Amino acid sequence: MSVALTTDELLAPRPKPRATWLTGVARPGMDFLRLVRDTLVHIVRSRREAGSVAKQMYAIGNQSVLFITVTIGFLGMILVYQVATQVSKILPDFSMIGPAFLQVMIKEFAPTISGMMIATRVGSGIAAEIGSMVVTEQVDALRMCNADPVNYLVVPRFLASGLMMICLTIYAVLVGEITGMFTGMYGFGIHPLTFLSVQLVTPGDLVSGIAKAFAYGCAIPLIAGQAGLEATGGSEGVGWATTRSVVNASFAVVLLDFVISGLIFAIF
Repeated sequence: MSVALTTDELLAPRPKPRATWLTGVARPGMDFLRLVRDTLVHIVRSRREAGSVAKQMYAIGNQSVLFITVTIGFLGMILVYQVATQVSKILPDFSMIGPAFLQVMIKEFAPTISGMMIATRVGSGIAAEIGSMVVTEQVDALRMCNADPVNYLVVPRFLASGLMMICLTIYAVLVGEITGMFTGMYGFGIHPLTFLSVQLVTPGDLVSGIAKAFAYGCAIPLIAGQAGLEATGGSEGVGWATTRSVVNASFAVVLLDFVISGLIFAIF
């Protein structure tokens, strides 16, 4: 026996399916994997605007040099000072501080701290720029011109960030070593040649540092690009996209650090 529905019942909005924490995690994860796939496909198959990668390399790398120099320089001095102060309470010998500091700088300190700084400075800028283009319908205009937003906006930043992150990490190691050397020399009388010894550095340390830098450089623009492309509304949506980009990129740096460190330990 059928029951006739009234007009009000037919026009009443249907209740939305109840969202769970699983759908809240799965949907952004699938969107991110789709963005990774599209980015890799465009790298191989699509052409890019001439000079777009070089422009992003300058924005990501060159304009981050002062930020890296000041931050890593002071952190290098602080770390050497704190370690040498603690060692002086136990042993009178400072000969292993320099080699141990260089090993930590190469495999952990330089890539991870640089990755965190790039996640905040570059990641927030990418999310804000792309998010502003989304809310002002510039991304829709790209689609109408038959230009894929991923190829136009994400791919150049992905390529530039992966390369420049390695260069910035190498530069950070040099800056940290120089400031640490002067701290050890003038503060604790450590000879520069003793401090700059590479006796503790292994091939695994070099591979770890380069792998982490490259992984951070690839992850940050993807996470920031996804946050920007999913921006909605006006300035509030752009601000939320920027915040989400910084938080997710910073968490990705920590997670990748743990995963790559475990892999390097298992391999070497």
